Amino acid sequence: MIAVDSMLKPRALITGIKGFTGRYLAAELQSHGWDVWGMGTQPGTADARYSCLDLLDEPRLHTVIADVKPEAVVHLAAIAFVGHGDPDAFYRVNLLGTRNLLAALAAAPKRPRCVLLASSANVYGNSTEGVLTEATSPNPANDYAVSKLAMEYMARLWMEKLPIVIARPFNYTGVGQPEDFLLPKIAAHFQRRAHTIQLGNLDIWRDFSDVRAVVQAYRRLLQVCPAGVTVNVCSGRTHSLREVLDMMERISNHTMDVHVNPSFVRTNEVRSLCGSSEKLRELIGDWDVPPLEETLRWMLGELPHA
Repeated sequence: MIAVDSMLKPRALITGIKGFTGRYLAAELQSHGWDVWGMGTQPGTADARYSCLDLLDEPRLHTVIADVKPEAVVHLAAIAFVGHGDPDAFYRVNLLGTRNLLAALAAAPKRPRCVLLASSANVYGNSTEGVLTEATSPNPANDYAVSKLAMEYMARLWMEKLPIVIARPFNYTGVGQPEDFLLPKIAAHFQRRAHTIQLGNLDIWRDFSDVRAVVQAYRRLLQVCPAGVTVNVCSGRTHSLREVLDMMERISNHTMDVHVNPSFVRTNEVRSLCGSSEKLRELIGDWDVPPLEETLRWMLGELPHA
């Protein structure tokens, strides 16, 4: 276990710290007594605790790791948008970039006491039978999911050298997520009171979580560090896209015409994803996700009801 002592802050390194999840995780760790450092590909910052680098730049990566000397690492840097136009990039960043990171950490003079790798529930693929547990056989349905599963298998080659925990987050959202993602796109249309919206398949079911709950789970996994474990991070509740639209209409008191654009319907669409968070709670204790409607109110700029 990594103890958080108010007199001696443990040092955490977050890859992809300037991304959607990274910003929330940095705030979560800082508020609980961590000394937070980061790396990513976004330039233009004077923060001494941030390094702009590409994970494929192995010499610089080894130098930064040796300089930072993190006690804990959370690897968030990835191409996460399933519809990304360059399939090769999934493998360069999500697989090779992760391997370079693990190699640098294993070679560092001071090895971290916990390394949390963010994978994805997309590795489960199109399974719709019951609730997905960590024992469910992977069946990835797109290049993003294949790259994440390959990352998991590759990471196992390093588990004798590094205390690695693999997290499989299901869908999650919140304020600041790019409109490339489904719920922020819908929320933005309601915020500007658009008359119409074009969407893909309305009959998909997702296990949605709130980013604030997800980063809390990451922090608590870092502290207990169940090395060698793969764990779902999910709410255990599913909502269809139609239900999401109904909630946003009710919250905003606004109605839009929804048009299904066939070009937005993916042939390899994961139809239903519902996860079990039982193992997560066994590892970190009591943990819960706000109801989806509360998260949507936050995204739409309204306070949740008491």
